[in-house]
Amino acid sequence: MAEEAAVRAQAETVRRLKQDKADPDEIAKEVAKLLEMKAQLGGDEGKHKFVLKTPKGTRDYSPKQMAIRERVFNAIITCFKRHGAEVIDTPVFELKETLTGKYGEDSKLIYDLKDQGGELLSLRYDLTVPFARYLAMNKITNIKRYHIAKVYRRDNPAMTRGRYREFYQCDFDIAGQFDPMIPDAECLKIVHEILSDLQLGDFLIKVNDRRILDGMFAVCGVPDSKFRTICSSVDKLDKMPWEEVRSEMVGEKGLSPEAADHIGEYVQLHGGLDLIERLLQDPKLSQNKLAKEGLGDMKLLFEYLTLFGITGKISFDLSLARGLDYYTGVIFEAVLLQQENDHVEDPVSVGSVAGGGRYDGLVGMFDPKGRKVPCVGVSIGIERIFSILEQRVEASEEKIRTTETQVLVASAQKKLLEERLKLISELWDAGIKAEVLYKKNPKLLNQLQYCEDTGIPLVAIVGEQELKDGVIKLRVVATREEVNVRRESLVEEIRMRTTQP
Repeated sequence: MAEEAAVRAQAETVRRLKQDKADPDEIAKEVAKLLEMKAQLGGDEGKHKFVLKTPKGTRDYSPKQMAIRERVFNAIITCFKRHGAEVIDTPVFELKETLTGKYGEDSKLIYDLKDQGGELLSLRYDLTVPFARYLAMNKITNIKRYHIAKVYRRDNPAMTRGRYREFYQCDFDIAGQFDPMIPDAECLKIVHEILSDLQLGDFLIKVNDRRILDGMFAVCGVPDSKFRTICSSVDKLDKMPWEEVRSEMVGEKGLSPEAADHIGEYVQLHGGLDLIERLLQDPKLSQNKLAKEGLGDMKLLFEYLTLFGITGKISFDLSLARGLDYYTGVIFEAVLLQQENDHVEDPVSVGSVAGGGRYDGLVGMFDPKGRKVPCVGVSIGIERIFSILEQRVEASEEKIRTTETQVLVASAQKKLLEERLKLISELWDAGIKAEVLYKKNPKLLNQLQYCEDTGIPLVAIVGEQELKDGVIKLRVVATREEVNVRRESLVEEIRMRTTQP
């Protein structure tokens, strides 16, 4: 038919335009034309093939993946609670104006929503800006909180590297007026505890200070108006060699080659207290008020980190910039290291798994009277950590339990469904995690096999003789050992045998 031929020709036009990466507006126009032609053709109801996939940059999580995920969340929450944090939650979307102008060059990645009831809304980009809004709105001047929730980035993500459009952040923040560097040191200790606890391998926590960076830019001859954009170039040094970063500064961002070379002398330095001492004596930096303040606080920070016993994993690194606009003082980033082979001196970084810093001005941006609430916080990169652990479990073929069931209530003979249901109800009421197979007369072998498959450690077997004797046969799945337990002692026996050491 002529109409069908026309539709096929139009579909080919659309395909070719997409292949040639034509102007998106032109593609959209031709797609609309194609849909209109298809609608006119009609008779296609029911033939449309529905594509079953998750949206780009998102994923589903299977029970096995969720079991690994929950293990990670529990370790992180345990650490946050150990440090005395309270928990809050905020809406998944905010007023657009709340998020605007807080993220520097990354603002283009904010997901804007359509006008809803007269409000322009955006999906939250992180948990820090909503936290600052929450503090200002509720006039809170002092809180230590954690918040674990999903955030959204309109990115083109490399999902293989643990980057997504929808992902969880695990944030810990301390807000309030305190003596310098004590809360900052605790945030670094928390990162150290979590990464050590999760046993992800060797890691390094890089530390710098926005004031040191700004002071360095000033003495190197960077104009004030270019501080933030040059800062975002420096932030790429973990992914690009200095030569490429330098050419971006000079070629794309219009910085003088002399200023870029001066910056190069500093940003390739990293070390510990010795480097801080050296820079405090630096003839240029020591004359800059901001840099001197930052270096003084950095020295204090390293003294506290020494007391916490974690300086072995901390590096003062002048190339660390962290692109977000709201940082005002100490900034830090934790990276996992991978030793390529025994002959390599410096281990290579396999990506950032935590980051954070001090942001003393953010709450004041929301407060009508501009009242400032100093804040410092850390965000744990759960997705990347999860990707690493998932790959490790796959490689080791470790069996992951996806339930926490302690006991399966089984029967040895037929016609004992009522007895099984009575017993499982007693166990549930006593807080025991128990299951029963949904068959009237399951075979004992099938019930035992179910425990093998799912990792349930115990089977409580109801039998005619046991019912007469007032006992339940308790079977240990791993060793096949069986003991008769008085019904009234069963709950205690199950608890004793399934309590984690």
